Amino acid sequence: MSLPAGVRWRPGRVMFRRYAFAWAYLACYLAAELAWVLLTPRAQATLTAWASTSVANLEHEPVGPLVLSAFVGPGNLLIWPVLIALAVFGASRALGNAWATLACMAGHVIGSLVSEGIVAYRVDAGQLPVTDRYLTDVGPSYVVVSAIVIAAVCGTWLARAAAALDFAVLVIGGHIFGGLSHLDVSAVGHLTALVTAAAAMTLTLARGRPALRFWRTCPCLVASWCCLGTAVVSRRPGPRLRPRSDTRGRTGRLPARRCSRAGG
Repeated sequence: MSLPAGVRWRPGRVMFRRYAFAWAYLACYLAAELAWVLLTPRAQATLTAWASTSVANLEHEPVGPLVLSAFVGPGNLLIWPVLIALAVFGASRALGNAWATLACMAGHVIGSLVSEGIVAYRVDAGQLPVTDRYLTDVGPSYVVVSAIVIAAVCGTWLARAAAALDFAVLVIGGHIFGGLSHLDVSAVGHLTALVTAAAAMTLTLARGRPALRFWRTCPCLVASWCCLGTAVVSRRPGPRLRPRSDTRGRTGRLPARRCSRAGG
């Protein structure tokens, strides 16, 4: 099909519009990563503590940490941009920029609130030490997990393959569901982000025929995730990848979401 007279084909602009959310998030994360590297160790620690979605921070200043924590991922500086790209580009194309943004941000925010809310309750009940109110909880993994769900269910075969690879790296290398039976912050947050993204995606797809496609593929994907998660949880917990002294309950997060205890 030929273009109208006077109209030029601009593949760069088309690519940016189609994947606007993916490009924007990846660019912001890289910029934040570069800024973090240029800081002194003391400034890095201060920024990480302020960006953490710990119980203490959420009680006094929730907005800043909830936004900034998705862009601060100390540790594995080269791996996270790759994992973000593998999942988010597929999600942007599959669901559209607006809905992919909504689903991923909802997964990140709700995953953070639910996981830290459980910590707050358990601390008040005396089941956890008071120091757990100050866990360092930062990283892009909730966003990545949310994007993986979208790409795996609605994406092209290439997007699904990339999402599967991403998920395998996070589960096997990052142990993101490790400690779920003990309500580990990281495990609970990742599971909540996954379910939230799936729910948001369902609402989006339910508006039209694409919903049929969703209900055909969802049972298989859910079964696979449950089997994989059960295998990880049931095995004896090994040393957690604590990118930062005890990464935020999202302990398995490939130094993604770091959950360290104050003073740890």
